[in-house]
Amino acid sequence: MIKSMTGFGRSETVTQERKITVELKSVNHRYLDLNIKMPRKLNVFEGQIRNLMKHYMQRGKVDVYITYEDYTSGSISVKYNRELAGEYLKYLREMEEEFSLENDVKVSALSRYPEVLTMEEQSIDEEETWNCLEGTLREACIQFVETREREGQNLKNDLLKKLDGLANMVERVQKRSPEVVAAYREKLETKVHELLEDNQIDESRIAAEVILFSDKICNDEETVRLLSHIRGMQKILSEKEGVGRKLDFMAQEMNREANTILSKSSDLEISDIAINLKTEIEKIREQIQNIE
Repeated sequence: MIKSMTGFGRSETVTQERKITVELKSVNHRYLDLNIKMPRKLNVFEGQIRNLMKHYMQRGKVDVYITYEDYTSGSISVKYNRELAGEYLKYLREMEEEFSLENDVKVSALSRYPEVLTMEEQSIDEEETWNCLEGTLREACIQFVETREREGQNLKNDLLKKLDGLANMVERVQKRSPEVVAAYREKLETKVHELLEDNQIDESRIAAEVILFSDKICNDEETVRLLSHIRGMQKILSEKEGVGRKLDFMAQEMNREANTILSKSSDLEISDIAINLKTEIEKIREQIQNIE
């Protein structure tokens, strides 16, 4: 199924011990770019998180937000730095003697000195935490993929509609081209009649001129290739995944053929159609940038 590169997913798991929340948001990007923001205590799982997410997405700039709350009473402890407190007291006594000052430092004051008392997070049970985190992450990824698929279906429908419009325009060019050659022949014959009073026309000379003109403006190859690219893009849109790059390449080829048709045209109607072809192909290319 066609997937958009714009997606969102969110999941939350709450137990007696912890609460984990995972939120995913993505926008267009040429490759897969995972930007993970999470508490430091979960950094040990970064490699596993990246590997898991690659099973659910191939392209896009994905922002991953993970929050973690520990409800266990022993999750944080106070650490007392006895050696550092002794150093502080040692130098305070030296200052007392050197400057003849009263040493009025109390325990409450000493405890507020930098690094004497610090809060320290306890290590987590990695296996238990990962089991909880993995389930939450997978659920968020599933929601994320579902939003991408819904948007992808909308993109597919829009692209198919635009491709049908392109095919109709190409068929109009194919129908109009012989009419341009016929009109040129008629115009040429009329001009020759005006120049030759005896009305003796060299049909072979006129035929040769018409052939030269026809070769100059001939766009058969371009229209055939353009129709082939259109059918090819329609076929690619029925593939399951990884179609974004293929479609982008195909759109470039389509634009090249439309440019050639425009450059060869000497007819206002065909020129207008070719300009509209280029405009619609550019719209298609813009839409393709949203596909994974």
